[in-house]
Amino acid sequence: QVQLVESGGGLVQAGDSLRLSCAASERTSRTYNMGWFRQAPGKERQFVARISWSGGTTSYAESVKDRFTISRDHAKSTVYLQMNSLKPEDTAVYYCAASGLKFTTNLNDYNYWGQGTQVTVSS
Repeated sequence: QVQLVESGGGLVQAGDSLRLSCAASERTSRTYNMGWFRQAPGKERQFVARISWSGGTTSYAESVKDRFTISRDHAKSTVYLQMNSLKPEDTAVYYCAASGLKFTTNLNDYNYWGQGTQVTVSS
């Protein structure tokens, strides 16, 4: 069982930056592919970014490409999401998730989820 704990959310203004962190409970999480998703009020949870277990491959949703960067630190069992040039439409609860088998954008393929961290961007 992998437990994930997100942190780093908050209230910022448009154009600001935030870095989200996702700490995993076990060293075995190093073998998991990781993803960030977000859910805005009244909307479905959507893919934001993913990183392979090795950290060598990443991909992003079109809406965040060139603004967000996903990375991981195996020594700390932590995955990060650096968010720059934030926009009001980035406002959502952000979740990290772990996938034991697939490197995927499909949230249904992720086995473990964090509790989420709120990001609010004011205009």
